[in-house]
Amino acid sequence: MHHARHIGGPILIGLGVGIDYSLFILTRTRNGLRRGLSVEEAITAAAATAGRAVLFAGITVCIALLGILTVGVSTLSGAAIGASIAVAFPVAAALTLLPALMSLLGKRILTRRQRAALARGETGFAEASRGWAGWARYVQGHRIVLAIGTLGIMLALGAPFLSMRQGTADYSVDPTSTTTTTYRGYEMLVHGFGAGFSGPLQLVAPLSSPADTATFGTVVTAASHTPGVVTTVGPQYFPAGPGHPAVGLAEVYPAGSPQAQSTINLITDLRNSVIPATLHGQHLQVLVGGQTALGIDVANQLSSKLPLFVGMVVALSFILLMVVFRSLAIPATAAIMNLLSAAAAFGVITAVFQWGWLKSLVGVTNTGPVNPFIPILMFAVLFGLTTDYQVFLVSRIQEEWLKRRDNSAAVRIGQAATGRIITAAAAIMTVVFFAFTFTTDRTIKMIGLGMAAAVVADALIVRTILVPAVMHMLGKTNWRIPAVLDRVLPRLDLEGDSEASGASETAETDLSEVRRT
Repeated sequence: MHHARHIGGPILIGLGVGIDYSLFILTRTRNGLRRGLSVEEAITAAAATAGRAVLFAGITVCIALLGILTVGVSTLSGAAIGASIAVAFPVAAALTLLPALMSLLGKRILTRRQRAALARGETGFAEASRGWAGWARYVQGHRIVLAIGTLGIMLALGAPFLSMRQGTADYSVDPTSTTTTTYRGYEMLVHGFGAGFSGPLQLVAPLSSPADTATFGTVVTAASHTPGVVTTVGPQYFPAGPGHPAVGLAEVYPAGSPQAQSTINLITDLRNSVIPATLHGQHLQVLVGGQTALGIDVANQLSSKLPLFVGMVVALSFILLMVVFRSLAIPATAAIMNLLSAAAAFGVITAVFQWGWLKSLVGVTNTGPVNPFIPILMFAVLFGLTTDYQVFLVSRIQEEWLKRRDNSAAVRIGQAATGRIITAAAAIMTVVFFAFTFTTDRTIKMIGLGMAAAVVADALIVRTILVPAVMHMLGKTNWRIPAVLDRVLPRLDLEGDSEASGASETAETDLSEVRRT
């Protein structure tokens, strides 16, 4: 299971972002050609605008993925490094190989009808379709109602996340088909010996004297009388060897299954109450182990690191977007929207895999806790992907702002121009992610459904309604930055002075004046 997830994940992410980035640059090049630019001019203009957006989107994805290294779990770190390499290559290919291939193909990257229109001298085409232009005007006219409505939808999708229970699921969540022997074996053990038989807890202690041995026996007896314990087996004693003391071992069989909340409560009770109360301050160290306890400890470790990891990724991407867009409002909006999209993904998987809502749609037979590796892996990938869409959208809006100095027009035109390409890229990603729900592995199903839900919510709700509506409401605040920050931050003015970028010398002068104020 782990191998499938860690090998499949980086390939999936690399494939997804590679399609997104190439599609974005290719579309801008085709638009340049249709406007009447030469092949070389169109490729150069696309590199100065879409290429810049792709570079910073790719950097953000890598930041989010490499943030996993802070968690300090080797299997996750390996997956993160593999995935970031799988993202770096498509970024490099989109910025080097793709322009080279487009220059070889020339105007053949256009359809036959578009080439014929160009030959007739028709260069005044509309970059946005009539439908997207109409929708952008509608969002501008109903910004407050749409912003409140879509925010409500995103919060509703994310609400189940508040009750997410992280832990290692037992075999009860495996498919119940007659060919799946793990579930059938688990079911037979439950009927024969009880739900806790497949996940015994282990009491282990180093013994250095006969008094320790007697105390350990007392602890085992106390454990056997603890509510929630069916029986104990042992204690067994292993003699001391060179360099280590004798060891006492006993097995404790809980009444609940390995994934049950009652088993988690029992482990906490044994560690915090039963064992300390029995020892009465003696120096014997009695540990509670076994696979069930290990799974719970790993879940606790990962969930405790999650806030630090999320905070670090959000902070680093905030700084990067602040440098790119010379703004405080845009990176703040991006951070909040990306957190909403990630929460929606976690909410959906909690509702389906833990609560059992609509579980038959993705072939879930029995519910259980969420694997603790999933929130960290999914957050890193989703934060990167949703930032991609934010960069694509806002970089296009920024181009119009530099040209027009009119926030409403810039947001409307930028949204209309990118709406189609962002939804097309998101549709491809959704199909790729949702395909993972057809596997039999519960963990991979969870990742597939969560990522597909987040991408759909992000592309259909956040980028096409919520972000433009908020940017309309903020007005020129979108493009303001304190003078102190403006002086300190490095300048990445890569808009280009090509015809397609629309950033004329006067617009650049205006921008510097606005920045000073």
